Amino acid sequence: MDMSAATSKLRVWDLPTRLFHWLLAVCVAAAWWSGENGKFDLHFILGYVILGLLAFRLLWGFVGSPTARFAQFVRGPAAVIGYIRHRLGKPGGIEPPPGHNPLGGWMVVVLLLVLAVQAGTGLFTSDDIAVDGPLVSSVSSRTASLLSTIHRLEAKAILALVLLHVAAVLVYLLVFRENLIRPMVTGWKSASRKG
Repeated sequence: MDMSAATSKLRVWDLPTRLFHWLLAVCVAAAWWSGENGKFDLHFILGYVILGLLAFRLLWGFVGSPTARFAQFVRGPAAVIGYIRHRLGKPGGIEPPPGHNPLGGWMVVVLLLVLAVQAGTGLFTSDDIAVDGPLVSSVSSRTASLLSTIHRLEAKAILALVLLHVAAVLVYLLVFRENLIRPMVTGWKSASRKG
């Protein structure tokens, strides 16, 4: 193996993190499609899978590889501002560690929380006609109605967050010349490209 090639690569994402990312993306897209097209049997199954994936990611955020751990990428406002300064080439910038930068780390947190609320409210939803979540009978009809409304409205928020996520990946690719997709597929990124 060529040593120069080996030293120019940096291991960023482990296999469980990459599998989680792509499985979640597919499941969220399929859940949206199934909900929009009245395929509620599939929609419920996907909701359970998403809940399982989120539970895994929560656990993996504490015991997984270093770049997968929340402690590595969930940083305070000073780190976020420092990272933005670094990206803009301003003095006082902070170069991020491998993995998620501080701004991207907060995007991960927001996406995980919003998806957890979405999957959780789905368990209690009802259309008052034919489709009830598995836990709808454990809450009042008023609570079920509220959770159903949240579930429907939050689908739009998830779509907006996914579009923002994809737009950020495209900005990194086209503006900063940093491919964030390849490392999420292969697990490796170029060591010469930091941030």
